[in-house]
Amino acid sequence: MLDLQGSNISKKQSAVIGRLKRDWQLWVFVIPGLVLTFIFSYVPIYGIQIAFRRFSARAGIWGSRWAGLDHFERFFNSPNFITTFSNTFILSVYSLAASFPIPIILALMLNSFRRKKFGKLIQNVTYAPHFISVVVMCGMITLFLSPSTGVINTILGYLGIGPINFMAERGMWRSIYVWTGVWQNCGWDSVIYFAALSSVSPDLHEAAIVDGATKFQRIIHIDLPSIMPVASILLILNAGNLFSLGFEKAFLLQNDLNLSMSEIIPTYVYKVGLLQNDMSYSTAINLFNSVINSVLLLSVNKITGKMSGSSLW
Repeated sequence: MLDLQGSNISKKQSAVIGRLKRDWQLWVFVIPGLVLTFIFSYVPIYGIQIAFRRFSARAGIWGSRWAGLDHFERFFNSPNFITTFSNTFILSVYSLAASFPIPIILALMLNSFRRKKFGKLIQNVTYAPHFISVVVMCGMITLFLSPSTGVINTILGYLGIGPINFMAERGMWRSIYVWTGVWQNCGWDSVIYFAALSSVSPDLHEAAIVDGATKFQRIIHIDLPSIMPVASILLILNAGNLFSLGFEKAFLLQNDLNLSMSEIIPTYVYKVGLLQNDMSYSTAINLFNSVINSVLLLSVNKITGKMSGSSLW
């Protein structure tokens, strides 16, 4: 019995060695990616212990005094906790609800166009904003919404409305943040859905046309089910980054008048960690944010796997 097990193990080992020798060129290409991932994704995990210490740059990480969960308790008891956490949660859910379905709808609409040249023109127009940097985009938003020289207020002025200082209106800040992000990224986010739609067999559409199905019915019963596995995976990945909102855009669109709505965890971590030089406290807040993202990723992955049969693992 032991001889049979030993022979099976030796066969598996020889098979693995044989595959490594056969595909060694491919493994060489993988090595740089593995090295970079290890350096930039795994080595920094060593610094997580700063969240549990009273970090001093002079003493170093190991030389700093142990603080335990003091920084987490300080954040949970802080008056800023409710504000930053609720702002981050609401803005994250709002962004996901607005940005997730629109690329799917755009891809389905453009895929159903009869005139492909017209569809490609719309694709190029919707792709273009994605390549605008965040800093330039925020400058454009500020100029467009300016109460004195902005295009939007100029149009409203012709209609006898305004001027409106959009960036000073607390209730408008979230919508401005979310919908400008949708405009900037919906075209680019739809690319993967176009790739999924390109794999749909034309025979299915031909059979549906013979059976008298309308274009809308073909979209609902053929195109949409074909991209649902891809949509499920992207939903899981987006849920895993739900609390990791872009710091740059929120910070650049932030001012004293909308601070109660625009102060989110990433901007608060920047102010506490770099401006106030409280590294341990900011690391604890960021670690808490990462734990929330991990829990959401695992939960959504399990729920999506049970409901649609598609999951990351």
